[in-house]
Amino acid sequence: MRLPGAASLPGAVLRSVRPKQWTKNLLVLAAPLAAGAITRLDVLVPTAVAFGLFCLVSGGVYLINDVRDAEADRLHPRKRYRPVASGALPVPVALAVGIVLLVGSLAAAALLTRPALAGVLGAYVAISVCYSLFLKDQPVIDLAVVASGFLLRGVAGGPAAGIALSHWFLLVASFGALFIVAGKRYAELVAVGEDAGTRKTLGEYSASYLRFVWSMSAGVACTVYCLWAFELRDTSAIPWTTISIAPFVLGLLRYAVDVDRGRAGAPEEIILGDRILLGIGVVWAVVFALGVVA
Repeated sequence: MRLPGAASLPGAVLRSVRPKQWTKNLLVLAAPLAAGAITRLDVLVPTAVAFGLFCLVSGGVYLINDVRDAEADRLHPRKRYRPVASGALPVPVALAVGIVLLVGSLAAAALLTRPALAGVLGAYVAISVCYSLFLKDQPVIDLAVVASGFLLRGVAGGPAAGIALSHWFLLVASFGALFIVAGKRYAELVAVGEDAGTRKTLGEYSASYLRFVWSMSAGVACTVYCLWAFELRDTSAIPWTTISIAPFVLGLLRYAVDVDRGRAGAPEEIILGDRILLGIGVVWAVVFALGVVA
């Protein structure tokens, strides 16, 4: 006998692992791209494996997080429709699937990839679970922890393919991640207010403070990127890496428009939905690639 709603259970699980947000995991391409090695088969294959593993492990984290946040999500204008918060996905099922995804991803990483990538995934899981359980209620710490999730995605391509990571790359990725996270919090603050009860730390932040954080992080990211680009001066007649500073800064400024309007709650939607921003990103990638392969 089929249980009521059983037919929709797989769909509820699929929505809970948030396939739309898997675009964030494309950040694993960052390190191989920065090294100019993404076209090599021995780099592309392990990087693709890292992407797949991050999709699985992030899906498990989302499920655990949704169980933890179910009560608060019911007060949010958009998050209340998430399967766990709406009751479409029972808590025991969400927990079971989440644990299977986390354990299975880490086991696959240990067996199929370099130990360094397994370490990065393990760090991502440990930090994410701690965030879901208690760190999300700690002001400032929650910003750093969420930013670390973007950072770990960005550095994962290096360990996956055996590529050494530049300290300039790590600095740009770190402050770029903080810029995105502060924008997310600012957008949520604008959307639901400080006292909506959807996130405890929102009551600890003011709009001016979050604006300060994303302004500061954007400024540092631009400065460090400029230093990195000058260090990467290529030997070709055209200084492509130096030229790449222009689209990089322009892209940050374009994204900041959405942050300032409080529309940066879902970075992947902003990037994919803003054709101008997407075009600037493509121009930057092409110019930067010309610099590193020249």
